[in-house]
Amino acid sequence: MEHYKRYQRVARPGRAGPIVIEGPVEPERLKDYRLHDKLDAFRRPREQHEALVEIAGLPEGRIIISREEDLIVGYVTFHYPDELERWSEGGMDDLIELGAIEVADEYRSLGLGKAMIVAAFAEEQLDNAIVYTTEYYWHWDLEKSGLNVWQYREMMEKLMKSVGMVWFATDDPEICAHPANCLMVRIGKDVPLSSAEQFDRVRFRQRFMY
Repeated sequence: MEHYKRYQRVARPGRAGPIVIEGPVEPERLKDYRLHDKLDAFRRPREQHEALVEIAGLPEGRIIISREEDLIVGYVTFHYPDELERWSEGGMDDLIELGAIEVADEYRSLGLGKAMIVAAFAEEQLDNAIVYTTEYYWHWDLEKSGLNVWQYREMMEKLMKSVGMVWFATDDPEICAHPANCLMVRIGKDVPLSSAEQFDRVRFRQRFMY
């Protein structure tokens, strides 16, 4: 599979100046930027910065960021599924995970999450891939958002639907562990039927024939 990476850049007003949404960003450029110290939902900022640089260097990896001058205030990651997760079991080279979306607290409500995701899918660069994301309520920042679990789920679904990702059923135990958890998927228009069928086999382990 060929991984198309078509750089996007757009500037929008922020609270203290322009915010640039750009990507996929090359690892060399990411090294020159700083990571906001409140981007710590998954790792400590220094470790997260290193992880972003590593992902950006992968053939399939792509990092989209929001930055204020050289300060990264938000990011979205795309990469192959973790080898320990069920989504890697199909051995698919056209199955890409939208792994993480994070925006620093003071920059939320500016629409940066949507802007970054839209940039990631611009110019049909992911039309030859199946892109999925797994939403687990225990990853959601319910306390700071002021939303309950269903309001947060609705917000995340709306965000993913902005780029054509829709809810898909699965028997994955982690997703089935709570009714608010969900699997969102976008099957690109250039994805072969064989890949869509393979993905069906991955998301359902328990199939019964009648």
